[in-house]
Amino acid sequence: MKDHFNEVHPIISFIYFLAVIGLSMFMQHPIYLAIALISSFIYSVMLSGTKALKFNLIYMVILLVFMATINPLFNHEGATILFYLKSGNPFTLESAVYGIISSLMIIIVIIWFSCYNVIMSSDKTIYLFGRITPNLSLIFTMVLRFVPLYKKRIEKIIMAQKCIESTEVKGYINKLKHGTKILSIMTSWSLESAIETSDSMKARGFGLKGRTAFSNFKMTGRDYYLALWMVINISLLIFSRLHINDSAIFFPVIKINLTNYTGYLGFFGLCFTPILLNMMETLKWQYYVSKI
Repeated sequence: MKDHFNEVHPIISFIYFLAVIGLSMFMQHPIYLAIALISSFIYSVMLSGTKALKFNLIYMVILLVFMATINPLFNHEGATILFYLKSGNPFTLESAVYGIISSLMIIIVIIWFSCYNVIMSSDKTIYLFGRITPNLSLIFTMVLRFVPLYKKRIEKIIMAQKCIESTEVKGYINKLKHGTKILSIMTSWSLESAIETSDSMKARGFGLKGRTAFSNFKMTGRDYYLALWMVINISLLIFSRLHINDSAIFFPVIKINLTNYTGYLGFFGLCFTPILLNMMETLKWQYYVSKI
């Protein structure tokens, strides 16, 4: 499925991810977390397919269980005691629930960042910050591409070594030597690539005063509509949270207010923006096809 949110202006994409990641980091209300989790999960699957589905279901569930289990072992606050540990400390319901909430916040932020890495490519990052802080934008772009780039290079080196060495490497010492050889090749390749990148940047006049940069990004009507849509939803969320009590308290007892429907609607509209955009574009395309 084609992702139409990837085609919007980089400023709109950056503001969107800044809003959803920032809000997801500080909201402990279960309704808001559920909205953010469902939207980020669906959008990550739309972007990366089965790869994201496997990552979300396996690694994120493991993190959720680990955090939910480890928090009550160290945090013994709460009035509802489920049982006592061997150390004599209580295992409380409130601390277990708070551990689940905390782990959900971390999981949601990780999934949002995985979506950010797909949408905000290096050229978009340089476009946004290149003129303001060219050195910082370059470093940030290079850091983001280090992990996937090095992973691909290591896979190529391992494949080449398998073609050279027909027999399988056996034994701990031989495997250690084999891994050291791969690391050495990887280091040499990376240093050589760094020199080539430096020469290329110097030839293109990086850092010189008055240097211009080409960009193919232009604001369209759809971008302005999306900006207005996000402003409306963020305003609804902020206004409702200022005037309606939707607090979530976990200690000493759990007290959660579930009456801020305006806030839920605003946060839902914000988080589901890419998904709604893809659905609208798909329906529009099907409509035009039916008219042919």
